[in-house]
Amino acid sequence: MKKDNPKILLVDDENAFCELCALWLQQAGFQVTTCGDGQQAQTLFMQEKANQVEKTEKQLSDGSKVGFDLVIHDLALPPSFKPEDGLLYLNHYENVPVVVLTGHDERALALRAMELGAWDFVSKPVDPELLKVIVDRAVEKTRLLHQVHSLETELQATHSSKDDLGLIGSSDSIETTRKLITRIAPTQVSVFIQGPSGTGKEIIANSLHKLSARGDKPFISVHCGAIPAELLESELFGYKKGAFTGANNDRKGLLAMANLGTLFLDEIGEMPQAMQVKLLRVLQDGSYYPVGSRKIEFIDVRLISATNRDLSLAVEDGGFREDLFYRIKGLMVSTTGLDARREDIPLLLRFFLNHYNNEYQQALEMDPEVVTWFSQTSWPGNVRELKNTLESAAAICLTQRITLQELALIRSDLNQHLDVSQRDKRSERSADELLQKTLEQQVSELEIQLIEAAMKVNDRNKTHSAQQLGITRQGLINKINRYELVF
Repeated sequence: MKKDNPKILLVDDENAFCELCALWLQQAGFQVTTCGDGQQAQTLFMQEKANQVEKTEKQLSDGSKVGFDLVIHDLALPPSFKPEDGLLYLNHYENVPVVVLTGHDERALALRAMELGAWDFVSKPVDPELLKVIVDRAVEKTRLLHQVHSLETELQATHSSKDDLGLIGSSDSIETTRKLITRIAPTQVSVFIQGPSGTGKEIIANSLHKLSARGDKPFISVHCGAIPAELLESELFGYKKGAFTGANNDRKGLLAMANLGTLFLDEIGEMPQAMQVKLLRVLQDGSYYPVGSRKIEFIDVRLISATNRDLSLAVEDGGFREDLFYRIKGLMVSTTGLDARREDIPLLLRFFLNHYNNEYQQALEMDPEVVTWFSQTSWPGNVRELKNTLESAAAICLTQRITLQELALIRSDLNQHLDVSQRDKRSERSADELLQKTLEQQVSELEIQLIEAAMKVNDRNKTHSAQQLGITRQGLINKINRYELVF
């Protein structure tokens, strides 16, 4: 048996059972330590914990492990042999999963143990195959907890570094981007950022600005696809009083506001052809005319542009000017979709959850299964979609821990992946609590939570919130009025 195999503490006063159960587990590849009472189990557990504190590394120099990965615990132990007394030991094992051993007539007691934090229970006589399945899952939980802790430490180290730049992750693509930003930021060359939506192109642009000689000057961001074509010229160039109906005063444009600083044109591929011609002149000689003015104005800006489109194809199709494309191309930075750097997902989750906790004065944590689900799920909307999903789950969480149950409320595709028996046990454990309220009361409470979550995530935009909830805007307004919610 390898020294780094998972370690299990087996607590039961029946020596014959301990020997047989230990044999099963050892044959399955586990290291097993047995004892016959709760006090001795506590002593053994604390000794292993002391070893963990003494050793700063998870692995000893000879490859052996310290710390138990799982506790299998009988409830009826000496000296009292009262199962109720055995429950008192369960909260002494901290974050290590505990599987409770119980007789057939102690099912209600076992469910009570799970309410107190036990991972699962096994009825005697024990089925070796069932025991192995439960133990494998519980040990995996411990592994994930260690992984999350390790990633949290790594995240803190990353954020304490001077070159963090707001980019969260440790993947090769993120590290390459960090190095590239550091090298090109001090230059005055235009930068072109290309990559899928939701991959942090504006964060990269901001980092380039902050590390440049213009870092103390304005950073002006313009989303070319969000401004109607007929308004884009006046927004960029500004206008003079009387230039058009409603122009009652002179107005400075975004170009003038960016003078001496950085102008970031996001989704430049959406810019209308007519504006592409005018932008090209600005980039060539730094001059332009405000709308309704005959007086030329000059600016000095560093241009950073971004798109999720392949502009070289747009040039071939005639949708984007070739001369403008080569003018803005300059140095190129490519961003990577989240599915290609899944190792960054746990770090991103911890970062966003910490930000959420700080903003709303919460202390939420995530179940390891939640981190696993996020890491295994495809995110076509990339970091933006992941952040939105996590914050939605956090907003409707009723406890201090986000579980798969919260995610199932906002992601219909998750239900088919949830373990049915696990859901059944949760339902059985909480039946008494659920029946304390009527169905109508609970439905109303859930609707209020979902509405508040959607409005929070969508910055109180009723149209977007209604779309996310799958109802009409008027239907959302009716529910807000019915529940007397204030937004």
